[in-house]
Amino acid sequence: MTTENVDPLARARAPGDPPWDVYLTGTVFLDIIFTGLDSAPVCGTESWARGMGSSPGGVANMATALARLGLRTSLAAAFGDDHYGEYCWETLERGEGIDLSRSATLPGWHSPVTVSLAYDGERTMISHGHEAPVSAADPKPPPARSCVASLTPGQPQEWIGAAARAGSLVLADTGWDDTGRWDLAALPDLEHCAAFLPNATEAMRYTRADSPRAAAHALTRTVPLAVVTMGADGAYAVDGGTGETADVPAIVVEALDTTGAGDVFVAGFLTGTLAGWPLADRLALAGLTAALSVQEFGGSLSAPGWGEIAAWWQRVRRLTPESGPLGQALERYAFLRDVLPEDPRPWPRRRAVPTLGFRTAT
Repeated sequence: MTTENVDPLARARAPGDPPWDVYLTGTVFLDIIFTGLDSAPVCGTESWARGMGSSPGGVANMATALARLGLRTSLAAAFGDDHYGEYCWETLERGEGIDLSRSATLPGWHSPVTVSLAYDGERTMISHGHEAPVSAADPKPPPARSCVASLTPGQPQEWIGAAARAGSLVLADTGWDDTGRWDLAALPDLEHCAAFLPNATEAMRYTRADSPRAAAHALTRTVPLAVVTMGADGAYAVDGGTGETADVPAIVVEALDTTGAGDVFVAGFLTGTLAGWPLADRLALAGLTAALSVQEFGGSLSAPGWGEIAAWWQRVRRLTPESGPLGQALERYAFLRDVLPEDPRPWPRRRAVPTLGFRTAT
């Protein structure tokens, strides 16, 4: 076995399983990322970035992260009838092996675009796009082990309940509540979800709790499993059914671009969940994959595969003494021994590029 064909669900697969491990739907953006900025742009001046990358973004961040972890991924999305849309489609389908049979290219509709400016470990984004004239979300989603949903206050999605009733495990995250009400009742689809993964600010606003951990416990009154991401403080999870908790610290890295890190976290957590891992191991894989992703350009093409995970594991084992606090911390990731091959070969992944459509030399 090599890192390019690691199947984290090998022990869980059986005849008659659904064709897809995970289904998701949403908007695909073309992301243009500027990095290496010394500060935020100043009005009336020109800023030069030392780095730039382009890659599919939006829901493509999550889809790519899932596929790179070995999950059979199906994506329903609208694609623009332009070069950006063509690039995103080819990158996802041919480059990442994502099923796009439920996606469509819409004539005359241009791709949504996001420009992201990365500086001081943070980012500022400017986006432009128009709502697709046809919804990509089928009210009857395909058979899949799981689904990932992004919840928006006041905007229920028919397909989420249909997927749950068909037997899919539904995980959900959410974004900023522009209404300012932060009312869990405005997220009615949570009743169909097995897990909810907000960040600390979102969780505390929704529950009125005074800490992320208290917020996680409060959320289990609404959803069976609550996972709260806390940035540099790691992540905390509570299983409302068993009372089990897990608290895993973050891996400290120098961030180049944090775009899509939350999506990569969810992908790692879902992978461990479908594989049947303990709660703490799921959190650890999620945090590790997110940490590896922020060291590369772009939200989707920065997502690590098992090759990058194997390289990290070998490097830290070689450099970290077994005795002492660092060695004890490393034991948190000992579960990787059962997943990674003994002698992994590198498997190069596509990364974000500064521009699109280089002409092939003749």
